[in-house]
Amino acid sequence: MELTKRRMMTIGEAAHLIEGITEYRIRTYVLHLLCYLGKCAGQLRAFKAGKKYLIAESDLYKAVFGNSSDTDKGGAA
Repeated sequence: MELTKRRMMTIGEAAHLIEGITEYRIRTYVLHLLCYLGKCAGQLRAFKAGKKYLIAESDLYKAVFGNSSDTDKGGAA
């Protein structure tokens, strides 16, 4: 079984990846909880490693640009 590697990055690295989005906005995507019927889920999937949150590059693009393909990284939302 072949596993594909996913690029993981910190909030700061993610902010530098997309021009015009700040660390604060990404942090709110990660930390903002949408609680409904006792289930909470952030707007951007991430996991905590020590004191830092790690985000998958593909999840960041989906949260910012929607469900478009990863090849369309420079388009406007």
